Amino acid sequence: MKQFLKFTLATIVGILISGLLLFLILLAVAGAISSSDKQFELQENSVLKLSLDGEILEQGQDNPFDFAIPGLPVNTEKCQQGLDDILAAIKKAKTSDEIKGIYLEAGTINAGFATVEEIRDALIDFKKSGKYIIAYGDMYDQREYFVSSAADKIFINPSGMLNWCGLAATPVYFTKALEKLGVKVEIFKVGTFKSAVEPYTNTQMSPENRLQTSEYLNGIWNHLVREIATSRSMTAEELNRLADQNLLFSQASELLTVKMIDSLLYESEVKDYLAALNGLDKRSDLKMVSVNELLLVPKKNQQYIKDKIAVLYAEGDITDEGSEGIISDKMLEEIEKIRENDHIKAVVLRVNSPGGSAYASEQIWKALKDLKATKPIVVSMGTYAASGGYYISCNASKIIASPNTLTGSIGIFGVFPNFDKLTDKIGLDFDVVKTNELSDLGNITRPMTAIEKQKIQRYIENGYELFVKRCAEGRNIKPEKLKSIAEGRVWTGAKAVELGLADETGGIERAIEVAAELGKIKDYGMVYYPEKKDFMTELMHELMQQTKIKIALAFLGDEYSPFVKLKQANIETGVLARMDNIDIR
Repeated sequence: MKQFLKFTLATIVGILISGLLLFLILLAVAGAISSSDKQFELQENSVLKLSLDGEILEQGQDNPFDFAIPGLPVNTEKCQQGLDDILAAIKKAKTSDEIKGIYLEAGTINAGFATVEEIRDALIDFKKSGKYIIAYGDMYDQREYFVSSAADKIFINPSGMLNWCGLAATPVYFTKALEKLGVKVEIFKVGTFKSAVEPYTNTQMSPENRLQTSEYLNGIWNHLVREIATSRSMTAEELNRLADQNLLFSQASELLTVKMIDSLLYESEVKDYLAALNGLDKRSDLKMVSVNELLLVPKKNQQYIKDKIAVLYAEGDITDEGSEGIISDKMLEEIEKIRENDHIKAVVLRVNSPGGSAYASEQIWKALKDLKATKPIVVSMGTYAASGGYYISCNASKIIASPNTLTGSIGIFGVFPNFDKLTDKIGLDFDVVKTNELSDLGNITRPMTAIEKQKIQRYIENGYELFVKRCAEGRNIKPEKLKSIAEGRVWTGAKAVELGLADETGGIERAIEVAAELGKIKDYGMVYYPEKKDFMTELMHELMQQTKIKIALAFLGDEYSPFVKLKQANIETGVLARMDNIDIR
């Protein structure tokens, strides 16, 4: 009887959830249809409100849900903004007579330092218009403070906090956890500094990894300090002294004393301040405009321009197949579309990738080489353009890197797990019948033989030689010299320019300027590849992922727990050109 009631209740809940999802989908469809030709009318004395919060992707995604549903919690981890949308809005605000200034509202940004630098540079350019920028936050982390330092005034809540303490990297090591699970990982690599394999073999950083991590952390930090010092009329020594003290638990009044903050105000008082700047008597008359609303304002006197510059986005892990990241087949399709479009005179390849599949990287490299034969390609490096991300960048006509980009990591490795102890734990047995000695090479239910290890290591070494050759030819550097700065070593964008791995520092706007110069065009329009993901596709993908988890739970029951831990270890198998996952805070 208990089982009957249990399944009946589960069925009822399932029906209710399905009905709610169907309702949400219908609302999304209706919202998408109604917003397809939606416009926004900009009023006089408006202020662009820029929220420094959530994950910042290279490309924004259309979301017809612009409302909250009572009773349903908001998943803040899903809060996403497009860097393209933010930059476009700031640029539009600069030339819009109705926009009098920008209000930065500090939240919690999930993005790399190269990404936030793009936003900061756009704000500095905005200030050339003579308009104001005001920043306010209850809590500033270092990324939000770096962006806000471009503002004319930085305000904080009287009970607010500022986390100013310098940078730290905290790699996670899974070696002991994998041993407990019964998983052994066979590692093959070329490159002394290729540290992406260390989480599976070490319990702490190797000396080489500690050296390279220290160098690029200090490179990024020193750049941030210099920029903030200039904006805040302080010295680098002062800022470092304050970071040594760690200001997180300092009173807000102390932040004012050391000149990190301009005034202590509540949010309502900041709105009063903004109203006064706009010549308004009360804050209720203040007209705040969001990024999305500003982008819906029609462009004035827009004319058709035949010549185009294409921006091709390459964001995420490089994979042979899948639904997320840089998928080789889909990337090749986008490259071919650009190659066949005679109106496109130059291409900006925006790379924000730590790498991934070595094979997929080679295929994308070849397609880009063919594209470069017909149109100049300028790479704009985001937070990452490392390993496979550098592989697909190296043959460009020009490479523009952010000073804070993490790039290089020219190296190859292979990861092949052995699950024989894990399968024994959950009661799975395997046998084999084969016609030849190595017919079952790659069998993950038994240890590798010495011959198999030799073959894989040789394959990895050949892959590394090919990687070096591609980079040496693309950058016009002798292979011997390139090997001295390869070995899997990660560099900042600023250092990459010194070493010849990139041509100059700058953001995507600078890359577009260089592309126009190389394409020999003055008047041009912009086109973007791939098209933005629609909300329905993203929603269905999320539902599919949840369904897979439920099916796995139904079949494996309590035995599903080890697989969850295994997934958390994030073991990528195969031959990879990828840098390690580093959490910089």
